[in-house]
Amino acid sequence: MFRYYLDLALLSLRKNKVLTALMIVAIALGIGASMTTLTVLRILAGDPLPEISDTLFAPQLDVGGKIDYRPDNEPADQLTRLDAEALLRAKRADRQALMTGGDVAVNPERDSLRPFNTGARYTSADFFAMFNVPFAFGRSWQEAEDRSSARVAVISKELNDKLFSGVDSVGKGLEINGTEFRIVGVLEHWRPSPRFYDLSSGNYANAEQVYLPFSTSRQLDLPRSGNMNCFDDRPPEMKDTDVGAPCTWIQFWVQLDSRDKADAYMAFLRNYSDEQRAAGRYERPTNVRLRSLMQWLDYKNVVPDDAKLQTYLAFGFLVVCLINTVGLLLAKFLRRAPEIGVRRALGASRRAVFAQFLVEAGLIGIAGGALGLGLAWLGLWAVRQQPTDYAALIHLDLPMLLTTFALALVASLAAGLLPAFRACQITPAMQLKSQ
Repeated sequence: MFRYYLDLALLSLRKNKVLTALMIVAIALGIGASMTTLTVLRILAGDPLPEISDTLFAPQLDVGGKIDYRPDNEPADQLTRLDAEALLRAKRADRQALMTGGDVAVNPERDSLRPFNTGARYTSADFFAMFNVPFAFGRSWQEAEDRSSARVAVISKELNDKLFSGVDSVGKGLEINGTEFRIVGVLEHWRPSPRFYDLSSGNYANAEQVYLPFSTSRQLDLPRSGNMNCFDDRPPEMKDTDVGAPCTWIQFWVQLDSRDKADAYMAFLRNYSDEQRAAGRYERPTNVRLRSLMQWLDYKNVVPDDAKLQTYLAFGFLVVCLINTVGLLLAKFLRRAPEIGVRRALGASRRAVFAQFLVEAGLIGIAGGALGLGLAWLGLWAVRQQPTDYAALIHLDLPMLLTTFALALVASLAAGLLPAFRACQITPAMQLKSQ
């Protein structure tokens, strides 16, 4: 029976080519706009580490002074070096890592390459295991190498391809800011989106090319990058990055594999804050936070507001397109009242007529979805041409491809409900009498 309905639908669509084209274009425009904006929003609002994001947390401590204090203040987003190193030594989490960004000069051994600057991340050994960073060759450095400020480095796949043509470079030397480092690991391609662990230099920025022990970076006084907020007067001889400097500039993340461990770590943060206030370091009442990865992204408002607004507007446009399609379908179906009357007189039930017209609406939706898919690809190509840090991430994957056709089919069927219902209510006797 479905095949019969399909044949009738195709015949009807061919009879009214202009009207059919208008309905297909209307649905395609709405689907194309909606799927373009929805794809962008899905990528921007996605979970960068869906397998483990509920076990990753960003601790916050309120280390500011009494100036500008308000009871409803949020703690600083970052930690001081003293606090970060103290939490690292405490080892109260399953894994923990402190980190900050940097910019280093690389001097290649190959004569064909000139020295260049690249982004670096100064961190501790757990960084790689905690964030499931994949390795192509070698390994991360060990905790003992953190303590000894070892001259070791992990480099990205992209940098390894540039410097060593993609071969295993573990054990080779790499000159960074005039100091020789030994490569202990080479990563696979890794670019979490958003770059949750450090949002200070762009929510969707590329991952760094060089990873060095934090202790080594401070011993060599390597240049750092990112936000720094200082909350008190500092002695002239004290650098902003010294251990005791009252400046927040360190990102700190912990891995807690259960809710009980998260609760225990929150209690530890409160106790630590109480101790620091008793020692005279903290001037404000205890105010700590422990946000999970996705809570952290929500707190930082990572998804651009214009991406959300564009999605709402696009779906509003889809609704307008569907309303127009309802009108066109209604006119098309009611114009066929004599045909419907004959079918009903020959024994067709209202359900059969209703099903026939829904099949026709579904065909229009599939055709509109196919055209809308092309428009969505065109829209996403336009987004990739924009000068934004997330442009290169935008693509239409298989789930969104299937969603395009599903949305088009559901939208067209919804648009066809009222016209099909009105058509199946036509009285056969009146139509036959008028013939």
